[in-house]
Amino acid sequence: MLSLYVEHLNERKMSVFVHPIAASADQLEQYVQFGIDLYKGNACFVPPLVTDDMHTLDPAVNPASDFCESQSFMAFRNGEPVGAVTAIINKSVNEKTGKKELRFGFVDFIDDAEVVDGLFEAVSAWGKERGMTEIVGPMGFSDLDHEGMLVEGFDEMGTMATIYNYPYYPEHMERMGFKKDVDWVEYRITIPESIPEKHQRIADIVAKKYNLEILKFTSRKKIKEEYGHAIFDLVNEAYADLYGYSPLTERQIDYYISQYIGILRLEDVCLVVEKDSRKLVAVGISMPSMSEALRKSRGRLFPFGWYHLLKALRGKTDVVDLLLVAVKPEYQSKGVNALLFANLIPAYNANGYKEAESNLELEGNENVQKQWEYFERRQHRRRRAFRKDL
Repeated sequence: MLSLYVEHLNERKMSVFVHPIAASADQLEQYVQFGIDLYKGNACFVPPLVTDDMHTLDPAVNPASDFCESQSFMAFRNGEPVGAVTAIINKSVNEKTGKKELRFGFVDFIDDAEVVDGLFEAVSAWGKERGMTEIVGPMGFSDLDHEGMLVEGFDEMGTMATIYNYPYYPEHMERMGFKKDVDWVEYRITIPESIPEKHQRIADIVAKKYNLEILKFTSRKKIKEEYGHAIFDLVNEAYADLYGYSPLTERQIDYYISQYIGILRLEDVCLVVEKDSRKLVAVGISMPSMSEALRKSRGRLFPFGWYHLLKALRGKTDVVDLLLVAVKPEYQSKGVNALLFANLIPAYNANGYKEAESNLELEGNENVQKQWEYFERRQHRRRRAFRKDL
């Protein structure tokens, strides 16, 4: 059915041909590389690691395929790629919400209405064939994938954890009838030379009142063995009610533990536990900004990309990315975040960080944004999920 639709689409739009792509190494690489080449010369674009995105888009590798169905599409004109998008049905989220929601993600396109329309008509047809009634995005398979289309901050360099796109992207979404569903905001935070006095006072009170303590590690292996699963179980708890959250499965947790914990700079990681039970209460995971290193590597580990990435991980940089802050629900709004940053600020100073990137925060999540009230900061980017009925 889909192939017949694409045939009709391609006959009708003679200059643009839209193809569903196979999950083969060469086609997935072409898909990811198109999204990098499109931004050649753009000083704000930060490429993904090509192999990471290829693995995410490959159902044989991505453990989210246990509960997600997906299909990637590419648009071509005169044999040259001009657009790419992936359709995703997250069955786990749809069962939880009762919706028949189709996600789109990993989307890039030239500034051309014919190309954009062709891509989204193909995605929509694929979703309708499977009974979906609305489309939302950009979203990934899970919340650990990139999500949210940039709508403000086009002159700010992106981060490893976020999407960069040209200003014409949201213009095309609105032209096609998509409406704002939700916004995320991002902050650039100045790291103080010492812990703010009020911040430290709150941290001391919270630690004593709830009998909490900080855990620091000198071994990545020990974090994996003792708290690897607990960290992601906590994320599932803390983020359960957030917009579009897809609970991580055991297979996903194992995958992310093996992928990411081994590369963390340990002094940039902080765990808060109950003293008596040793149960995890909160976690803060950050790492040196990889933006410049990824730009220099062009998203490739070889032949020399690994050198730039390793240098960023182990060397000095002015910016730290706050990748993950999660607090157990019963401890939220009780000042536990102050305990995390009272520990991390001295480590940040020791590592030479001057500023921190908050990454995505839902614009209506006042509890999260209140944690920055004692810091100098500026809200410098905004991104959006768009929605439309099919």
